[in-house]
Amino acid sequence: MAVGSYIERRGELETYFDRTAADTWAKLTSDAPVSGIRATVRAGRDEMRNTLLSWLPDDMTGMRLLDAGCGTGALSIAAARRGAHVLAIDLSPTLVNVARERLPEEIDPAAIDFRSGDMLDPALGEFDFVVAMDSLIHYLPHDICKMLATLASRTRRSMAVTFAPKTPLLAAMHFVGGFFPRADRAPAIEPISEAKLRDLIAADPALQSWHPGRTHRVSRGFYTSQALEMVPR
Repeated sequence: MAVGSYIERRGELETYFDRTAADTWAKLTSDAPVSGIRATVRAGRDEMRNTLLSWLPDDMTGMRLLDAGCGTGALSIAAARRGAHVLAIDLSPTLVNVARERLPEEIDPAAIDFRSGDMLDPALGEFDFVVAMDSLIHYLPHDICKMLATLASRTRRSMAVTFAPKTPLLAAMHFVGGFFPRADRAPAIEPISEAKLRDLIAADPALQSWHPGRTHRVSRGFYTSQALEMVPR
């Protein structure tokens, strides 16, 4: 991995989601009224979360799941309801605290280990499944591939991740975003075509025992993201 670029971007994301946009994301991931634009993002994220959950077993009793970039915890809670032991981690301590506060009473608090930190920390241990919903989209393509390799080395059954597909709409949004004052900008999304990502995966020696499985794109207004499943050969 290009360690410098990964660490630099990780720091930008922590600052943005923990300070600049924490309240916005807490509201977006709740039932609170939002603007029409943000409503499309909420709907898109709901569809994407349901897609990733549909790639996991209905009964996850005794299985360990890493929710890499858990945000306010919606996916972690859904997996815990299926019996999974979830390690939910996010760079933002603020969002992790929101996730803890939103844990339903009927779920055993021991079912979800909420932490703030780096999803690639080897101390997190091994998992049956890894889900990374919209937590890799801000990293450079080469770093995404290396992050997948790192996660794969600790995963037994499958990984379900999302990336920003390279589309004309995303390219236009990226261009327009460059005109906003720097203080108002979110960390840039790094679009990549599915073909390019597959080529990078195929060329990485650390991923030779894995291959892409199912894929699904969600496009809802201002939300566009593509899910990709990775499974052992």
